[in-house]
Amino acid sequence: MGVLDLSAYGLSDEERELAGLVRAFADERIAPQAYEADRTKTLPLGLVAEMGELGLFGLPFPEEAGGVRIGGQGGDYLALGLAIEAIARVDQSLAITLEAGVSLGAMPVYRFGTDAQRAELLPDLLAGRALAGFGLTEPEAGSDAGATRTTARLDGDEWVIDGAKQFITNSGTAITRFVTVTAVTGTREGRKEISTIIVPAGTAGFIVGAPYDKVGWHASDTHPLTFEGARVPAENLLGERGRGFANFLSILDEGRIAIAALSTGAAEGCLEAALDYADSRIVFGERLGSRQSIQFMLARMQQRVHTARLAWLHAARLRDAGQPFGTAAALAKLTASDAAMDNARDATQIFGGNGFMNEYPVARHYRDSKILEIGEGTSEVQLLVISRALGLDAGRSVKA
Repeated sequence: MGVLDLSAYGLSDEERELAGLVRAFADERIAPQAYEADRTKTLPLGLVAEMGELGLFGLPFPEEAGGVRIGGQGGDYLALGLAIEAIARVDQSLAITLEAGVSLGAMPVYRFGTDAQRAELLPDLLAGRALAGFGLTEPEAGSDAGATRTTARLDGDEWVIDGAKQFITNSGTAITRFVTVTAVTGTREGRKEISTIIVPAGTAGFIVGAPYDKVGWHASDTHPLTFEGARVPAENLLGERGRGFANFLSILDEGRIAIAALSTGAAEGCLEAALDYADSRIVFGERLGSRQSIQFMLARMQQRVHTARLAWLHAARLRDAGQPFGTAAALAKLTASDAAMDNARDATQIFGGNGFMNEYPVARHYRDSKILEIGEGTSEVQLLVISRALGLDAGRSVKA
């Protein structure tokens, strides 16, 4: 079974065709620009437009909502995962731009929006003509999203929003249409009532901070956001009032599948690069890949790619079949992010000094992959989800 052989994973002809089309696009269009985009810390909006024209942003949506079929395949998360994996092999920044644009930008509108919100916002989002962000994380509310401090109060027929968000992807590009933010809109039974509200780009009092100086994902757009009395119409409430956090959790489970697919692509990209380098690099008169220690390292890297792909495909199939998939998504995200980090480390070691040079893709994967163990729920959060599925409760005490 070769690195690129997808026939062993039970994929249909249409699914393999989709994966092949996006892999070819990634190799031919994205890979040649990846280093320069990383070096200049610039999201290549021209490539985002090409991804939109190819239909990638519309993949998991039904056709009646504007969804897209590529090679006859689409309408589910498995299709989206195949596209994300293919792109992440060569550029994680563009892969996360796609993942966040779909999972955190368009999907909440499709899932919870009114007919009017869908009609206004989805066409451009699903065509890749616009991007949107989801403002959840705050300086004191990350994994503990219930600690949200951003507030929104009704003043006549407008929401007035005050607070701050951080690490928000796709929030400050030239084509960013809006950001959906979680905010405390009151209390219910002594607990915070958290709702989600759409805040259009350019709203007075909505301040997009300077882009972060990140360790990795340099070409991905990420900003802190500040809201100082930002006013939006009352009808910008997304979904039922007080259901913002619960709705986000359902979106988060799906996002973990997508991040697992992205992580698998990163792990595979590292393996591909390491295989090529080991085959061409001559050390003491022989190919580096002829040494058993290197062969075993590469074999371990293939094992990780294989296991990670099985994990995310399983979670995606459960989700698409309408079955419970939260635990499977956590398992996939944990397995695949570990694979990405481990393969990035091993690939860098195989490259030696060249692996420390940013023009080589393994160096970028080494920097980029760490965030995969943090974003969309840290590895510790995934372990917590898995532990609870085993019937374990960290807070349970033993009574005599």
